[in-house]
Amino acid sequence: MFAIGFVNDIFILSLSSNSNPLSSFSLSLPPDLHRRRNSHLHLPPPLRSRMSKVRDRTEDFKDAVRHTALSLGYDESKLAAILANFIIHKPRQRSAFTRGALKTLESIGTLEQFMLKYRKDYVDLHRTTEQERDSIEHEVGAFIKACQEQIDVLKNSINDEETTSKGWLGIQTNKSNADTVAHKHGVILSLSEKLHSVTSQFDQLRAIRFQEAISRATPRRKFKPIAKPSSENLSQSNNFEPGEAEQFQPEPLRLKQQLLDDETRALQVELSSLLDAVQETETKMVEMSALNHLMATHVLQQAKQIEQLYDQAVEATHNVELGNKELSQAIQRNSSSRTFLILFLFVLTFSILFLDWYS
Repeated sequence: MFAIGFVNDIFILSLSSNSNPLSSFSLSLPPDLHRRRNSHLHLPPPLRSRMSKVRDRTEDFKDAVRHTALSLGYDESKLAAILANFIIHKPRQRSAFTRGALKTLESIGTLEQFMLKYRKDYVDLHRTTEQERDSIEHEVGAFIKACQEQIDVLKNSINDEETTSKGWLGIQTNKSNADTVAHKHGVILSLSEKLHSVTSQFDQLRAIRFQEAISRATPRRKFKPIAKPSSENLSQSNNFEPGEAEQFQPEPLRLKQQLLDDETRALQVELSSLLDAVQETETKMVEMSALNHLMATHVLQQAKQIEQLYDQAVEATHNVELGNKELSQAIQRNSSSRTFLILFLFVLTFSILFLDWYS
């Protein structure tokens, strides 16, 4: 393994070779950078003594790379490209799984930001209407479903990779590949736990909305038993005492009383219909909460299953390592026993020939 040294964030490149045209290439430092470079001389004694034990091996590393490249037959252009890579490093190419995992993590972060942005609008009744809150809930559900589908795609890719990497009798043929699969299982577990935490936050917001809906429906429920006795009393007074009403009340007053009774009955019917509508809405919201809680529970179960698969993958990797060690020991024992048997047969044959010659 190679290591590239840097001294105070300044990489000093120098090539010393008489036959190399690149030997005249060097980087000169400005005076202020020279002062920065020598600033460690003014450090406290403990730090100065600690830094004095560190040796910069950058030049040795470059010389080793240069000699190795020349021994492999590299020309000057390739050698210059290799030395240039010491200063400007090429970005590593990410695999499809890594890109998908980062995209899923970004989607979960976007979902969390969306929930934080519309949290007050979803909870406060005076800021938005029921239709707007339903729209927010629908968008959050679509976000969660999309993130779960992305996690499922990553999980399927791991299963395909495990299937293709298995050799004879279902044994992993490559140890590094098994470690990579175990690492990918851990990534999926982290993504599932992150999605479950965001889903639980939205469940709390939905529970607050349900409690507010129930609190709004509670006073209307109390109004109905109070209104019924008044209407019954009025109907009883009208039905059982008609003579007294005719004796002590004039005709216009009886008409007004009749109109009030009709309005009371109409209001009771309207309040009863509103109460039924509220109860139906409450039932639907409770069912939606139960479905969302069920979905969150399934996500948590999947996260636990992925964690179990991760542990099993790690255990399988350990078992494969132990199996490889046992196989190597068996091969060594077999080779040593074969050598001993050949030596024994050779000595026995030589002894028989010697005894035959001697007799």
